[in-house]
Amino acid sequence: MADREPDPIARIAAGVSEIDREEWNRLAGPSDPFLSHEYLSLLESSASVGAVSGWTPFPIMIEREGRLAAAAPAYLKSHSRGEYVFDHGWADAWERAGGVYYPKLQVAVPFTPCPGSRLLGSETERLLSAIEAVTVQNDLSSAHITFLEEQEADRALRRGWLERHGVQFHWFNRDYANFDDFLARLSSRKRKAIRKERHAACEKVEVVTLRGAEIGPDHWDAMWRFYQHTGARKWGRPYLSRQFFDRVGEAMGETALIFLAIRSGEAVAGALNFVGTDILYGRYWGATEDVPFLHFELSYYRAMEWAIANGIGCVQAGAQGEHKLARGYEPVLTRSVHFLPNAGFRDAVARFLTGEREAIRQEMEWARESLPYRSDYSA
Repeated sequence: MADREPDPIARIAAGVSEIDREEWNRLAGPSDPFLSHEYLSLLESSASVGAVSGWTPFPIMIEREGRLAAAAPAYLKSHSRGEYVFDHGWADAWERAGGVYYPKLQVAVPFTPCPGSRLLGSETERLLSAIEAVTVQNDLSSAHITFLEEQEADRALRRGWLERHGVQFHWFNRDYANFDDFLARLSSRKRKAIRKERHAACEKVEVVTLRGAEIGPDHWDAMWRFYQHTGARKWGRPYLSRQFFDRVGEAMGETALIFLAIRSGEAVAGALNFVGTDILYGRYWGATEDVPFLHFELSYYRAMEWAIANGIGCVQAGAQGEHKLARGYEPVLTRSVHFLPNAGFRDAVARFLTGEREAIRQEMEWARESLPYRSDYSA
């Protein structure tokens, strides 16, 4: 009689930094910098995540014969900030009904609305089962997996999870020879508008591109200032710590890419990007001076230009932003899935999501019709 294959073991670690780097990166693969052990453990070591931030690391793993077979970057959340899939209304409704919504279980890359894999490795079903078990056994209100891939979402739906849709705007490199080649695909009016914006943005500043080792401590200091300025305006308290900016260059190496605007020898604005295998991820922008159209230049046009020059197929410039449509960014459907053990709560949320998905479908149709490409060219 053949020996029975050992059953896999589900385990929870105190953080990604507690997991062997090579084992984690073997599952995560090289294409998405935010899933790397280096990035996720940097969030922990810089205190950007942790109990004080309301993001307590809680990675869930499946091990087979002592080897990591699957893993999910999971967190216990004491609030709903920094997720970009908003469930504050769900929390309010559940607590008005006498429930306790927090902590909840969140499978995500913190503060990063970039679609990608969330269920790493070959034991997806067991991993989903483990997430469900952790939620039920710890009497949590819910578990959420945000910005996951379509196949992963389909696996969760077959298990009875609820699906939520969103819209982002991504730019796709259609084998353009250069930026002017891209512009030639647009309507004349939009083409002229972009050229006018770029001229106005760069009229009184010099824009420099820095990657990896070219980015020095002074540049990271500048990006921290820009990040603080934007964070204070948008969400009150920046999510990432100063220590993150002190260490990210060393941790992420050549995946880090910055576009800086220089005036009179001083950096006045910047955009921080991370380079994936075929995606350029625009993450953080900020400025200490108000220069018309400089945001579009650093966050959108420079990224598109760099992607063309370096053979990158897609630029993702963050969540939301219908203004991206006029600049050639196309609507893309994003997905998240949600596990709510309480049947009554689940049914109420399911009804809400049915209507929301229809609204998202209509938004997608409107966005497709609003693209600036010439009528004889289909994006």
